[in-house]
Amino acid sequence: MTARLSSLVDELAGLTSDALAGVDDDSTEADLVDQIAVLERLRGAVAAVQAAVIVRFGRARVERQLAADVHPRDIGRGVAEELGLACRVSPTVAARRLGSARAWWFDLPHTYAALAVGAVSEPTAEAVVMETRHLDAVTRRSVDARLHDAGVAGLGVREAAVLARRYAYEADREAYVARGRNERKHRRVGLRPAPDTMSVLSGYLPVEQGVACLAALRRHTDNLVATGDDRTRDQIMADTLVERLTGQARAADVAVEIQLILPADLADDPDSTRTATITGAGPLPGALAREIVDASLGAKTVRRLHTTSDGRMSGIDPRRRFTGALADLVRARDQTCRVPFCGAPVRHLDHVRRHADGGPTTLVNGRGLCARHNLVHEQPGWTAAVVHDGLGTEPHTVRTTTPTGHAYTARAPDPP
Repeated sequence: MTARLSSLVDELAGLTSDALAGVDDDSTEADLVDQIAVLERLRGAVAAVQAAVIVRFGRARVERQLAADVHPRDIGRGVAEELGLACRVSPTVAARRLGSARAWWFDLPHTYAALAVGAVSEPTAEAVVMETRHLDAVTRRSVDARLHDAGVAGLGVREAAVLARRYAYEADREAYVARGRNERKHRRVGLRPAPDTMSVLSGYLPVEQGVACLAALRRHTDNLVATGDDRTRDQIMADTLVERLTGQARAADVAVEIQLILPADLADDPDSTRTATITGAGPLPGALAREIVDASLGAKTVRRLHTTSDGRMSGIDPRRRFTGALADLVRARDQTCRVPFCGAPVRHLDHVRRHADGGPTTLVNGRGLCARHNLVHEQPGWTAAVVHDGLGTEPHTVRTTTPTGHAYTARAPDPP
């Protein structure tokens, strides 16, 4: 592995030298296109070298855990999370990179070799991984060889994926069908923020269910358009989706609690240019925040989380029961998982300094985490400490240290 990696590094150095030579204002259009092409090859070479290093890191971590007699269920845990911090991506993305790296290195040698010299792009190589992930190692290598012989290097991402899918089906039809049946267990619904105070609600569904849902919305839309409804077709479909899911008569009347972080001067000053924040969704213009607070907009429950003039949390509108107010403050302060580069929704609230180590259950010692990071931080070698308590001029800041000794600092989002 070391010799192959050294060769890749040497080739990468050569590509870098070629790509960066002659980048000046005198370059012709042809020269610039040639440089762009080389730089694109360089992307693949970098991805290949990084994949080799990722595989070696994963192996080293597992070997150390085995030597330390770690419980079998915890072998390999924490690898993707630490990769995510190093690569500045979420652990989900890091886990995907780890899986692709292992697949290229061990099971897809032709695809890996093409990636290393920039003959295929990283997205194309990842498409091959995805379309063959259900195959055993021997069958996967045979598909990889067929793709190489078929000239996958000259195909686009979609064409390569289609060809890999066909070869995978021909190589093991039963496994292909079983994969489709198993994937239905992973059906789910998700929500993510979108620009301009919007959000994207998505459903990962069996194909016949997705088609049926869209067809039902279109039929209903056709009927309303025929009666003269003045909304656009997209607006009708979106409103109908909300109404059918919530049972409300109108999409605007959804009954939901909105936690609105409201700066001290915003509610009373109609000309204020400051923004408010909806917990879990992000900032929105002050004028729109005031409209949301207006009860005439519908049956929403709005809980205002008050801040001081410099934006620090100062209070919260009470519920009928005060239980959980501290949790609401932590969620409102952190917005998303407090591990750098993660960005996942807050699922768990936990102590920065572990409760078992005497850490208090306070706003300062609390932080919001995704389920994945909360679990991995219980593994040996992961520690966290509060750097700034967030009560002064500095925002709440936590330093996370990984088992390799690398430290990453995360500060709470800037207040509205």
